[in-house]
Amino acid sequence: MSKSHDPKALEALVAAELLKAQPDAVVKAAEHAAARHKGAVLGVLFYGSCLRTGELDDKILDFYLIVPSYKAAYESRGLALANQLLPPNVFYDEFEHDGRTLRTKYNVISLDDMHRRVQHDCRNVSLWARFSQPMALLIAKDETAIKTVVAAVSQAVQTMIDAALPLCAPKESAAQIWTRAFGLTYGAELRSEPPGKGAEIYQMDQARYDRFFGPAIEALGVAHLFDNEGDGLPGLKALPCRKDRHRAQRQWRVRRLNGKVISFLRLIKASTTFDGGIDYLAWKIQRHSGVEIEISPWQRRHPVIAGLLHFYRLRRRGAFR
Repeated sequence: MSKSHDPKALEALVAAELLKAQPDAVVKAAEHAAARHKGAVLGVLFYGSCLRTGELDDKILDFYLIVPSYKAAYESRGLALANQLLPPNVFYDEFEHDGRTLRTKYNVISLDDMHRRVQHDCRNVSLWARFSQPMALLIAKDETAIKTVVAAVSQAVQTMIDAALPLCAPKESAAQIWTRAFGLTYGAELRSEPPGKGAEIYQMDQARYDRFFGPAIEALGVAHLFDNEGDGLPGLKALPCRKDRHRAQRQWRVRRLNGKVISFLRLIKASTTFDGGIDYLAWKIQRHSGVEIEISPWQRRHPVIAGLLHFYRLRRRGAFR
């Protein structure tokens, strides 16, 4: 709806969140994953359920590894090319720490891709939707890396809200706008989660999202579109103009098409890079949708073919939206 105005207050909140100390086991897991990439990792972003709950046993840690370039991150030209053509690459890692096994699923993303994929004009929502949620920055290489990641996360928060605002109704609050934004982004991917996930994501960190909302609309330069409600949270004054609304509707149609196709291609690619990937995907689908999948030994040996064979059957059974 508008261009950025002053992101300093938002960036201060983002920096405080990113730099909050994390358990030693999580830092060690990040170091172990980063060591697989030739010393090229500039920083590791920790996100997902383990960050929110602090539970590590029998869980999988979720990371983004930020690298200067894909060529620098791999010895294999094939992996570098795959990461360039369809970022991110997804890998599995595990190691023993203090008598327990820590398991990690991590994504590799370059600085250039990170910058491009949090902007409002990026048709694929996956990075700016993830980066607008709680994250922690681990083993950052230097101050420049920290500032770069803070700017990217701040931009993701702005993009998330800016993309949803034109579809919001008058008097909608920060809570309703965040919930709508997450609902739109989950609907623009090939997700196994049931409807209502947007509200669940907001409610898990409600105070955090409410705290970020005011600085985000200030950074976007749209604070004038809001009034303070009785509880102190800003609410949208009036319906966005028809032109903005129609443009946003077209943009979300494009994002949904893009997201479904790209998500499917990423699932297929992940089955070739993620050790035990097809079993992990089956577990995740069952966990979020209740649809159980039985994986045969043949399917484990041929994960790409198995993924294609399962896809349409699972879609009919409601495993994906």
